[in-house]
Amino acid sequence: MRPPAPRTPADTAAEPVLVLGAGPVGQTAALLLARRGVPVLLMDARPERDAVGSKAICQQRDVLDVWDWLGAGQVAEEGLTWDTARTFYRDSELFSVRLPDPGASPLPPFVNISQSRTEQVLDERLAAAGVRTLWNHRVTGLSQDARGVTVECRTPDGPVRLRGSHALSCLGAHGGVVREALGLSFDGTTFDDRFLICDIRADLAGWERERRFYFDPEWNPGRQVLIHPCPGSVYRIDWQVPSDFDLDAEEASGRLEARIRQIIGERPYEIVWHSVYRFHTRVAERMRAGRVLLLGDNAHLVAPFGARGLNSGVQDAENAAWKLAYVLAGWAGEELLESYHAERHAAALENADVTSATMRFLVPQDEEEHRVRLAVLEAALTEEAARARVDSGRLAEPFWYTDSSLTTPCPERPFGGRPPRGRAPAPCPGVVLPDAPVDLSGDLPGADAPARLRPLLREGLTLLVGAAPEGADPDAFLEGVRAAARGATPAPVTALYLDRIDTTGALTRALAPEPGQVWLVRPDAHVAAVVAGADPDAVRTAVRTALGFAPAPTVPAPTFGASDANAASGANERSDANAPGGAGGEPISSTATDRPATAPAPGGAGGPAAARTSEPRASAATDRPAGAAPDPRGDEPAPTA
Repeated sequence: MRPPAPRTPADTAAEPVLVLGAGPVGQTAALLLARRGVPVLLMDARPERDAVGSKAICQQRDVLDVWDWLGAGQVAEEGLTWDTARTFYRDSELFSVRLPDPGASPLPPFVNISQSRTEQVLDERLAAAGVRTLWNHRVTGLSQDARGVTVECRTPDGPVRLRGSHALSCLGAHGGVVREALGLSFDGTTFDDRFLICDIRADLAGWERERRFYFDPEWNPGRQVLIHPCPGSVYRIDWQVPSDFDLDAEEASGRLEARIRQIIGERPYEIVWHSVYRFHTRVAERMRAGRVLLLGDNAHLVAPFGARGLNSGVQDAENAAWKLAYVLAGWAGEELLESYHAERHAAALENADVTSATMRFLVPQDEEEHRVRLAVLEAALTEEAARARVDSGRLAEPFWYTDSSLTTPCPERPFGGRPPRGRAPAPCPGVVLPDAPVDLSGDLPGADAPARLRPLLREGLTLLVGAAPEGADPDAFLEGVRAAARGATPAPVTALYLDRIDTTGALTRALAPEPGQVWLVRPDAHVAAVVAGADPDAVRTAVRTALGFAPAPTVPAPTFGASDANAASGANERSDANAPGGAGGEPISSTATDRPATAPAPGGAGGPAAARTSEPRASAATDRPAGAAPDPRGDEPAPTA
């Protein structure tokens, strides 16, 4: 495929989307919007990029996939790959978890790479995409009206006001100015114990491909140690330490040297970076207020065990970007943005629940919790059943939007709940679709056809179809599915027979589709619905639901089968009547006859858009309601691993 490039906006005079904060979440959000043809302006309070320390190092496969689509595949290529997580109690290994891949993704389950290197790669992509970053712009206030958002910044040259259609706030843990301007609380807790990070460079043979977690090792009794390998023979070591820990005193006394030697012995090493931090668990009461969306640590803070910080922030960015792009293209109403809050707030609460349970196990708060923890660890030395209760952090995974208003439930494909540790949920509506190699040469000919499924999914709504029902003409049946979807939206649509593109059979085995069954997949790769392709009304309704519209009125629809003389040879082509960015878009495929003379209004052909809208709640930073809770701040930002 060609290197990804931003699409030309339909209206170059349109106000940009303002992305506040140029950390990896803000960088990703800006790139995703630019990739979809949305004008974007990125800003940050710092004078320049500060490439210091490892910070958020552990990136999950689905996040790597987002960056790969943006041309930042270097992150996966340069990152150190690991697929095993080992957990120890004192000097005994309790268990190890190998990470699953229900499809056949070419990307690793996790890589470790410093946040500073990730930011450098994303900066290179921003420059290539022509996205401007305003450094030395500290956000001091925000207001909004029915037409857009105004952001006030302090700069070395004096105050400035920036105007945009919407704002994505990616200001991190200390970005309280936006939450205060929106009147949003940020409730939660702060843990007393602190954690010491040391990045060291050393030769530790046998540790290069696995994460190691130690409960109560003799070199940190009563507390925990986590060790992650990183590129360049660097190892990230996290020690749990008391709340009164003093790093300067630790170094001056030689105790830091002793800590490191207890782990690595007499091998040579050098300290690359070190820091001390405290954990917080906080979730903003809302992640959308009118035209402003909160992303990443600006919306939620969790303990880093399980790597649910930056990974979740990138998933926020992908969810927000495709929905905002569809709203700005006229393919959906503003109500679609409300689903951003509903879906990602639920994900934030899930992450808070998972990581809080981990912290309760790691840092018991009373004698009973201490007793239970010790009993579980002792039992886990010999009992398999007890090992499932040992909580060293459930690793990051995509959230499941099974309760979302955009998801059409399928009684035959119910969600089984949070899967056991180390397993992925079975594919069903709301769950992210596994990636897999695909051969699209017969359906989307040309050098630009993707070689795997995920890049195709991001181009629009995708309908993956099981084999044609018995007695039906395959081409006519597929064209019927595609026509039904096109009748519901002017957004890009692709319909494909699964068995024609699945080169390894991995995806077909994972989905096990019934004949004629249609799997509708959103641009962020989450399954929106599983419906019968022989029912055009069901297909249309599922499409409209996935875009946030109320179901369309039932209208007579043609029947598609073996006798249909109008079966189109282009049934697997994508409809691109209004590609993101308008005429300057880069559709995968289109023909002149595929373009309707007049694009349907948002909401689909003949169906009104949902009338519900969310009123703006923002005001200037000084207009915070008197009764609103103060914005809590920790004494250190909580880096996510």
